[in-house]
Amino acid sequence: MSSDGPWWHQAVIYQIYPKSFADGNGDGVGDLAGVRAHLPYLRDLGVDALWFTPWYVSPQADGGYDVTDHRDIDPVLGTLQEAEELILEALDMGMRSIIDVVANHVASDHRWFTAAVASAKGSPERARFWFRDGVGPGGASPPTGWVSPFGGGTWSRAPGGSDQWYLHLFSPGQPDLNWNHPEVRAEYEEILRFWFDRGVSGVRIDSAALLMKDPTLPEVGDDVTARGHPFEDRDEVHEIYRSWRKVADSYTDSKLLVGEVWLEDRDRLARYVGPDELHTVFGFDVMASPWQLTRLRAAIEDTLRTHERLAAPPAWVLGNHDVTRAATRYGRRDTGFSFADKAWGIETDVQLGRERARAMALLLMSLPGSFYIYQGEELGLDEVEDLPQGVLQDPMVARSGGTNPGRDGCRVPLPWRANAPGLGFSTVPPTAAPWLPQPSRWADQAVDVQQHQPHSTLALYRRALLLRRQYFAHDDPVVEWLDRGPDVLALRRGSGVQCIVNMGTRNHLLPAGDQILITSDSAAPGDTRILRPNTAVWWRSRPS
Repeated sequence: MSSDGPWWHQAVIYQIYPKSFADGNGDGVGDLAGVRAHLPYLRDLGVDALWFTPWYVSPQADGGYDVTDHRDIDPVLGTLQEAEELILEALDMGMRSIIDVVANHVASDHRWFTAAVASAKGSPERARFWFRDGVGPGGASPPTGWVSPFGGGTWSRAPGGSDQWYLHLFSPGQPDLNWNHPEVRAEYEEILRFWFDRGVSGVRIDSAALLMKDPTLPEVGDDVTARGHPFEDRDEVHEIYRSWRKVADSYTDSKLLVGEVWLEDRDRLARYVGPDELHTVFGFDVMASPWQLTRLRAAIEDTLRTHERLAAPPAWVLGNHDVTRAATRYGRRDTGFSFADKAWGIETDVQLGRERARAMALLLMSLPGSFYIYQGEELGLDEVEDLPQGVLQDPMVARSGGTNPGRDGCRVPLPWRANAPGLGFSTVPPTAAPWLPQPSRWADQAVDVQQHQPHSTLALYRRALLLRRQYFAHDDPVVEWLDRGPDVLALRRGSGVQCIVNMGTRNHLLPAGDQILITSDSAAPGDTRILRPNTAVWWRSRPS
């Protein structure tokens, strides 16, 4: 991997969940007008690109990941013209745009699915999806016992009194597409061209490993490794991304393809990245790793080693719109992340979690590759875990029978002004409360408060991103690990800058004669040579 490669190799990319970023018309829901009003904030933060989660027309059965039309904007968020203007305005400020493409499924009101439901069994319209007869007497049972990542089954009876079932790996409002069908493949290649032609610089591929299914519909058994999983990481999926790469490479400006791929097997994960497939995949192993030196370093080393042999840049993340916020995760007894372990009422020390999240941000920013910021991480926001039951919208809650708290807690609208209604979420006089209620404690984390505090999380991010551009943007991608004791994770980059993280319970004394570039310590100790527990610094030897 070269440090002077395409734009994304060392880029800082800010993830925007449009419904919760900023409201530009006072209806309580974030929109493109709200994003446009805050583009100077994102520019001043120091990011290189903006990743927009789905902004398309959608019935919102799953937060916009049930798409009715990939070529138009949901009216609640704005218009296609506004999206085109936003892309250009951001580019004028030095920020590229990345869009989310949802390829595994569409919304249940998509024109293809409504046509399929209205058509007879065995019709060409149904061939674009996975319609199958049930099993047992009268076909009363679903074709398989596959379990959804959202909980529950993956088959529903087709509407309109049909005797067939249709497949949906996620919610019933998200019928899975049949990627063996040539029309499906052609449609998505045209969707890529539609947005690339409008100035989009990259695509994040949702659920990238799930597109292909075994047409014989076997159950998930003990022999998955030998015969392949029936709907996850099937070999045929790579044909799709080879065709997408040809589309991306047909443009003179560099277009990024980054995949959401959750796989434990690194060799299988590596197959998605290459000169004829995706440019990179997210480093979820590091994000999910607990606050424990040996495991965290191993996850970083594995990610670096995998991407080095692929000549591709890693994509580091602390969180996203699906994951419990870092300031909460790192304040728990179990500091790792697993969807299966999400539960209500876990005891959390948010202040401890926030300190560790600040230190992790410095660590990930110091590594070669791109760094993704999920909106609100730069404010140190914690997970909102006390939302009233009546406002929860994530289908994971209902599909799990209420045992899973879902993902609404990391999607609560951002706090912009501490003393304004809705914490300033609306950029015009508000007429409606934010679509998810914000906790009053977030007033202390609001942008207008933090921008005047020299040791706030916002100040830390702004300073760190400036220094990252100065010292790491064109640095040698090699990471040299240093031994500073059993509880201290330390590395050095080619510029000579070291990142040192104290993961123990005692203060660590930094060497004399150093130059502290930045510290994550929000207490800002008087003796800068003292690295307190749960904090990190960037430093280098003073020039002679």
